[in-house]
Amino acid sequence: MNFWDDPRIARGMQVQLAHRRARIEAGDRPIGWKVGFGAPAAMAALGISAPLVGHLLESGLITDGRASFKGWSTPVVEPEIALYIGNDLLGGGTRPQAAAAIAALGPAFELADLQFPPEDAERIVAENIYQRHVLLGPRDTSRAGGNVDGLIGRVLRNGVEVARTSDPQANTGNPVDLVHHVAQMLSAFGERLRAGEVIITGSIVPPLFAEKADREVALDLEPVGRVSVQIA
Repeated sequence: MNFWDDPRIARGMQVQLAHRRARIEAGDRPIGWKVGFGAPAAMAALGISAPLVGHLLESGLITDGRASFKGWSTPVVEPEIALYIGNDLLGGGTRPQAAAAIAALGPAFELADLQFPPEDAERIVAENIYQRHVLLGPRDTSRAGGNVDGLIGRVLRNGVEVARTSDPQANTGNPVDLVHHVAQMLSAFGERLRAGEVIITGSIVPPLFAEKADREVALDLEPVGRVSVQIA
């Protein structure tokens, strides 16, 4: 059975994509997709065999580096790698085509609101995997194809390093596999991965739960560059 044939995933994706279409018809603009719950422990807890897929809209894109968590339930900051797609992947494509579609990569933050316990895969997918905002940093075209060799991710909270990884795909999976997975998922539900879109690939270290003392959280993805969020 394909991952998307899981009835929970199928029902959740249908609800999520219907909401996405309604938002676009109302004037919002699609900018890409997100992958979540791809860490082995997270997949085991949900009883799934591959990561979940959600969507990103322009209304959730933060461009000034500032965010407020006012009114949120349980804000979470996730340091991620963003993959920039250079050409369409029709019908899901092949793995080599997925690699060829990655035009650049860079650091990113996802801001999520864990409004309910992460126990029901169908509800998580239907409600777009807790997505609220995304911040995108500089992109490196020399890493086209999804090359993460030599990357070091350093997460700083109020200027103090709180997490580090020299294997940014260990917690998320291989970037090429993720692009191929997203393309296949979208194809199964009548969508497709398009040139100009971005995929954020999941937290490269355990997600950070926001604290009252937080003023800034930054991700240094060496040697590519930094993305940071100032918290109001």
